[in-house]
Amino acid sequence: MRPMKPDKEISVSTIRIPTASGSIPALVLAPKTGAENVVGVLWIHGGGYIAGMKEMVHASRAVDLVKKFGAVVVSPGYRLAVQRPYPAAAEDCYSALIYMKNHARELGIRRDQIMVGGESAGGGLCAAVCLMARDRACVNIAFQMPLYPMLDDRDTESSRDNHGQVWNTRKNHIAWKLYLRGTPKGHVPAYAAPARAQDVSGLPPAYTFVGDGEPFYVETLHYIEALKSAGIPADVDVYHTDIHAFDMMRPELEISKAAAEKFNRAFAYAREHYFAENA
Repeated sequence: MRPMKPDKEISVSTIRIPTASGSIPALVLAPKTGAENVVGVLWIHGGGYIAGMKEMVHASRAVDLVKKFGAVVVSPGYRLAVQRPYPAAAEDCYSALIYMKNHARELGIRRDQIMVGGESAGGGLCAAVCLMARDRACVNIAFQMPLYPMLDDRDTESSRDNHGQVWNTRKNHIAWKLYLRGTPKGHVPAYAAPARAQDVSGLPPAYTFVGDGEPFYVETLHYIEALKSAGIPADVDVYHTDIHAFDMMRPELEISKAAAEKFNRAFAYAREHYFAENA
C-alpha cells in the first residue's frame, strides 16, 4: 500500500471543523509555496464507513492534486459507524464542505471551484455530499471524483457473492449493517446509500475509475450512467482487476499507474472547464 506519510513537498496542517454535534479534526494539504485562489478539494477517506482515518489522504490520489496542480485538499476525520451510524459521517463531511466555503479566503481556495472526491466509502460520501449540497442549496460543487464508490446497500451483480481482494461480499454486508443500523428498516435514504437516489439532476460533473472484478463495479457504472442520463458530463475508466482500491493497495501495477495518469488528466480538464459560483 502507498505509505500514509506526508509528502515532503506538501505542507500539512490540522484544523477543527465545527459540526452540529461539536467538532471534528481535519487535515489541510497545501503547496509549500502557499495557495492563493486555487482549486479546493474536499477529499474523503475510505474504510467501509466503519474504519479508516483522515491520514489516509497521504496514500490517495489527492496528493497529486496538491503536488501537480497546486490545489488545497481538506481531509475530514469524520465519525465512523462503529461509534456513530448514519447520518454522522455524511453530516460531518457536509460540515467540512460548508467550512471550506466559509473559510475559502483563509484556505486560499476559489469559491467557484470547490470540488469533492474520495475513495470507496469516501466515494459514497462524496456522492452523498453532492446530493446534500444540491438539496440544501448552501454550497455549489464544481466537480465530483467518487473513486470506486460504495453507493448501494443492496446486492448488485458484482457485489453479490464477490470474493475479490481487499473487499468482498462478507465485509460489505457487515459494513452496511453497521452504518445503517439507525435507519428505519426498508427506508434507507439516498444520503446514506446514494444509489437509491431517484433524481440525480443538478449534481456536478463526475469522473471515476473502478476494477471490473471488485464489488463496487456495477454500482459505479450505474451511478455514471444515471448522471449521463440526466445530462451531466460523467466518465468512468474500467480496469481489469479484482483488487479493490488497487491504485492505493498496489501502486506498482501498470493499471495503477495508468489510473493515476488518467485521473490527473480528468482533474486537469475539470480545473479548466468546470466552475460553480458560490455567493
